[in-house]
Amino acid sequence: MTDHLDWTHNVVDIPAAGLTRERKATESERKAIIGALGLLALERLLARYRIEALAGGGYRLSGKISADVDQACVVTLEPVNARIEEPFSVEFWPDLEPDDSEEDVRALAAPEVEKFERGIIPAGRIIFETLASSLDPYPRRDGVEFNWQDPHADEPEKASPFAVLSKFKDKD
Repeated sequence: MTDHLDWTHNVVDIPAAGLTRERKATESERKAIIGALGLLALERLLARYRIEALAGGGYRLSGKISADVDQACVVTLEPVNARIEEPFSVEFWPDLEPDDSEEDVRALAAPEVEKFERGIIPAGRIIFETLASSLDPYPRRDGVEFNWQDPHADEPEKASPFAVLSKFKDKD
C-alpha cells in the first residue's frame, strides 16, 4: 500500500446517494509521487471521482485523473512533457470468493475488483496506481533517435552484436 496520497474514505461515511469528490494533490504529495515514480516534475494532479454503494455490499470507485508530468527522455535525459487524462473504475467487495466456472472470461470483461478491508476505500492508492500505469515507459523527445555505434568497431556502419561474437568463434 502506498501512502503518497492518503485519500481514504470510510464506507460508514458514504451517503446512500453516493459521494462525489474533487481532490488536488498538495505540493508535498506531488514531491512524494515524483520521488516514487522517478519523475522530473509533477506540476498538477487532479482527481474527480465518485464512490457509490452496490447491491450486495460492494462499492464502486470511478472517476478520472488529470496530470501534467515531466519525465526524462530515454535518449537525451531532457524533460519530456506529457498531459495525462485517464479514467479509472474499481469495485471493492468485503468477500472475494472466486467462481472458477467463468473466472477467465469475467476477468477480461469486468471492472477491476479488489477486496476492501476495515471498511476503507483507498481512493489515493487507486489514483496513484492509475497515474503510474499511465506514464510512458520510454519517453522520448520529438525527433530524437538513438544512433549509437561502437567507436572501436573496424567498420562502424556494419557493427552488430553478431560481428563481435564472431571474433570469439573457434577458428579450428
